[in-house]
Amino acid sequence: MQTNPQNRAETTQPAEHSAIDSVHRVVNVCAVAIRDERGYVLTVRKKSSDGFMMPGGKPELGESPVQTACREVSEEIGLTPDPVRMRYLGTLEAAALNESGFMVRAETFEYAPTSGQRAHLATLVPQAEIAELRWVDPAMARPSDIAAQAPLNTEQIFPLLAATPVPRG
Repeated sequence: MQTNPQNRAETTQPAEHSAIDSVHRVVNVCAVAIRDERGYVLTVRKKSSDGFMMPGGKPELGESPVQTACREVSEEIGLTPDPVRMRYLGTLEAAALNESGFMVRAETFEYAPTSGQRAHLATLVPQAEIAELRWVDPAMARPSDIAAQAPLNTEQIFPLLAATPVPRG
């Protein structure tokens, strides 16, 4: 449990943050893990990148992490998350995929799609800056998947998801 500056208990999300800290060479983002009925997780590749990452992105001014997460997922893949169904996994860090010499610090969520949304997961298509979608087994059954994935996925998110049951709608 985290405490905000007014000493109120905060269990659903962390405080808001800025996107890029050039002094400490950190990119702050929000990442969302969405799993299908098999437990595979959706990863996305931006048009300007060779690697895959979680849907998500940088916060806009005044936006909370869960608001950022929901907005980015909607923009990138056309799925509109219900904020109540977001489960905060924590602040995870790894080398940034697209910003050389930077670390990425991700306020990470797992989204449990509704039963109606789950039925449409296979029909999602890339939108906005996203070029490609890929469903990946977080247990990394195929070595080719590891090479194409961001360090945040392979070092932090996939091991965490592989050790937890798939959320059900």
